[in-house]
Amino acid sequence: MDLSLNNILFAFALTLFAGLSTGIGSAMAFFASRTNTKFLAVSLGFSGGVMIYVSFVEIFAKARETMSEAYGVVAGSWWTVLAFFGGVLFIAIIDKLIPSGENPHEMHSIEEMKGKNVHKSSKLMRMGLFTALAIGIHNFPEGLATFTAAIQEPHLGIAIAVAIAIHNIPEGIAVSVPVYYATGSRRKAFKLSFLSGLSEPIGALVGYLILMPFMSPLVFGIVFAAVAGIMVFISLDELLPAAREYGEHHLSIYGLVAGMAVMALSLLMFV
Repeated sequence: MDLSLNNILFAFALTLFAGLSTGIGSAMAFFASRTNTKFLAVSLGFSGGVMIYVSFVEIFAKARETMSEAYGVVAGSWWTVLAFFGGVLFIAIIDKLIPSGENPHEMHSIEEMKGKNVHKSSKLMRMGLFTALAIGIHNFPEGLATFTAAIQEPHLGIAIAVAIAIHNIPEGIAVSVPVYYATGSRRKAFKLSFLSGLSEPIGALVGYLILMPFMSPLVFGIVFAAVAGIMVFISLDELLPAAREYGEHHLSIYGLVAGMAVMALSLLMFV
């Protein structure tokens, strides 16, 4: 697969943007007295809609098309399905290994996080550090997903990067608030939250260094299908439940449908 330096730099820049959006959540935690739950519910639903739609309609289809051309329709379809569920299994295992108390999928409002100030500082600091570590582990495969999509289809990379950036914002809140109340330092809290997002571009870099030299239709198809599985799992296990927790059920569904519609329109524009 021939890739120009501009393609690689563009894909890496998108991944960096998506990962470091945890800093936006950190800033929101400091400067917002209350969580805008309705906005977060719609935004997280929107993010999930984008990721689910693009995974099934574009990324999975692209993986099957690539492998079918190289290995035949039957074998190519089997490889695609196996790789898809392999991606689901991969991210599910990562999710399972992280204790629920530090799991970034356990969303919290600013008010709830600030209410934990009654606990000891050391406990809050530990919570912030472990949450940062958990987010870093989760962001690693997300970085690979964004980078891989952007390398092959830049418009897909943009959509995925924006969707992941939206869902990284509450994760930034989850890191920064307990660290801030443990140390009293906005700078330390923001820095830790910001750095937790760096695992996303690191995931992209590792993926590039390891996979790109061996890239073939089979490897590309497997990675692309696995990326679809990873994003579907993240959407169903994290984004939609979090959207429902932050606001009314209908708001999360409206956001989901809006995300699908926007993604569909953006794909049609590139046909």
